[in-house]
Amino acid sequence: MEEVKTSNEDQLIYGIEDKPRFGEALILALQHILAAFAGIIAVPLVVCSAVGFSVEETSVMVAATIFASGITTLLQSKGVWKIGARVPGMMGTDFTFANPSIVVGAKFGIPGIVAATITGSFAEIILSRFIKPLMRFFPPLITGTVVSLIGITLLPVSIDWAAGGAGAADYASIQNISVALVIMIFTLCLNYYGKGMLSSASVFIGMVFGYLICIPLGMVDLSQVAAAKWIEIPNILRYGVHFDMASTLSFIPAYIVSAIGTVGILMAIGESSHEKISEDQISAGVLCDGVGSLISGILGAGPNTAFSQNVGLITLTKVASRSVMVLAGIILMILGVFPKLSALISVMPQPVLGGVGVIMFGLIAAQGVKTLGSITLRERELLIISVAFAIGIGVTVKPEILSNLPETVRMVFSSGISAGTIVALLLNIVLKERRE
Repeated sequence: MEEVKTSNEDQLIYGIEDKPRFGEALILALQHILAAFAGIIAVPLVVCSAVGFSVEETSVMVAATIFASGITTLLQSKGVWKIGARVPGMMGTDFTFANPSIVVGAKFGIPGIVAATITGSFAEIILSRFIKPLMRFFPPLITGTVVSLIGITLLPVSIDWAAGGAGAADYASIQNISVALVIMIFTLCLNYYGKGMLSSASVFIGMVFGYLICIPLGMVDLSQVAAAKWIEIPNILRYGVHFDMASTLSFIPAYIVSAIGTVGILMAIGESSHEKISEDQISAGVLCDGVGSLISGILGAGPNTAFSQNVGLITLTKVASRSVMVLAGIILMILGVFPKLSALISVMPQPVLGGVGVIMFGLIAAQGVKTLGSITLRERELLIISVAFAIGIGVTVKPEILSNLPETVRMVFSSGISAGTIVALLLNIVLKERRE
């Protein structure tokens, strides 16, 4: 990989191939898990609730999701043969797959979701073989736009977290906002003024600090921890499979969106890690999406894809070590086997996540702006950026604008990242550069 020149101020503490000492790596790995955990378990919880699965079925699917996320994170970061980009990439189930999972689950239950996950994954596996020739359409103009969109479209999520979580009875209460603000300031000060581990593990320390101050405030419900099982061994195809062509076809658009998002996230990881991510790595990363989803389906969980939340952690902490993410994958697998431990993380109050999320997602957006600032922005470039931003941000804050479109089109454009990326790619092709 070609290394990108950086200033002393931007210098990473640990590069992609660096290996921190185990104790330090453990804390840094837990930091990534804490930042992503709510997102990893959110989709199976929403799907199971919407379909009306039993407590046992929900518990099995959540445990399988965590375990599968660990395997796929390990594959993406370490790399096995041509599978995995070998960069610090956290993997998990994305909301892109929530709607098709609910539709299929309502009709065929877990066996239907598992079958559609397995069969649909081959669409992304095949698509990964065509990523390399498409990468010429991703110059710095598109890369910067996509990275900025990742951060900007995630910001509403962090604001919801800070307010207590979308739909919470105490949404935007003074207590929630105050906790989020305290965590944000605490984390910022640690990161900027702290030295060594105090700076690189600032998000982890900030979230632990937030967790602890929320306990006396009555914001942590430990009853879920008490009710969780001690051990839940992943069971291959526990509920069987139900193959249905219509179900598979309903998952394919989501897999296409997943592939587009993964390309953008891998490029964002490259920007944050000061590394040039090669076309082969992008292709291997998308292949990991498909193979990881295949494995996830076999284990009884939904599809896997790259997580954008963790990119901001690299920029904030200046730690890009893939060995840290490999360890995070191993820990996720352990958490998937011991639900009581994962429950302890899952009850973390949303405002704690919001306090650090605002910083992380803002930094991703700033990283994209930095890339755009390195190129000459003429009228053509400004038009491409402005329209891509308008569409990407627009469908993020006003998703109802897509409500009357066909299901397939709605699914492809439901993600602000994929919508903005597609628009930017098309405009970059259609709007030819004018000769001086």
